[in-house]
Amino acid sequence: MLEGVGKRFAGGVQALAGVGFSVSPGDFVALLGPSGCGKSSLLRIIAALAEPTEGSVVRPASTGGEIGFVFQDPTLMPWASALANVMLPLRLAGARREQAAAQATAALAAVGLAGFERARPRALSGGMRMRASFARALVTGPKLLLMDEPFAALDEITRFRLNDDLLALWRERHFTALFVTHSVFESVYLAQRVLVMAARPGRIVADIAIEGPRLRDATFRTSPEYAAQCRAVSGALAAAMAA
Repeated sequence: MLEGVGKRFAGGVQALAGVGFSVSPGDFVALLGPSGCGKSSLLRIIAALAEPTEGSVVRPASTGGEIGFVFQDPTLMPWASALANVMLPLRLAGARREQAAAQATAALAAVGLAGFERARPRALSGGMRMRASFARALVTGPKLLLMDEPFAALDEITRFRLNDDLLALWRERHFTALFVTHSVFESVYLAQRVLVMAARPGRIVADIAIEGPRLRDATFRTSPEYAAQCRAVSGALAAAMAA
């Protein structure tokens, strides 16, 4: 839960002001807004990677392993194998090598990378590197998964496939998801709620419930209901950008 969260940087720029919302356990919520509206800053505050200058944040738990973070860039260690990259959070937490390797192997399998444990990032496609990044975020079993535009740099076909895989993992693992995007279509497809942000300073200007099946696929993506909700969210985003 966030209450009155603001962020002013040292140079005097007010990035966020009066941001407040709550997310129920197991929800999938999208943060949608134009570039520069403070989406990434807000996510970093929720992850305790940055501190707000005002307001408060109540997180699901105090231990770092309860929160997973997927950045826009996979940020994999280029000299290490996919397995070693995914093992890293466990090893930093003090897990034994054998235990960490077993958990990391299972996490890679869960994101469709079984058989690529020994591959280094340069040998993986962009989509596969992002899958490895998701495996690393999920290997600790987080209750809250924060995602900062993870699919922004991918082609549309890969993006659609990873959208579906992400929803399958969410249904299977029951984590709470907070997903930052600047795509109306992606936000409506993935989320149960879309929080629309305006900029200068960043703030929530609309909270839109998305009606749709929990099991979403190409049928939902091509349905009149999906198109209508995309229009509604697009209208809210246009109003936010004009504010």
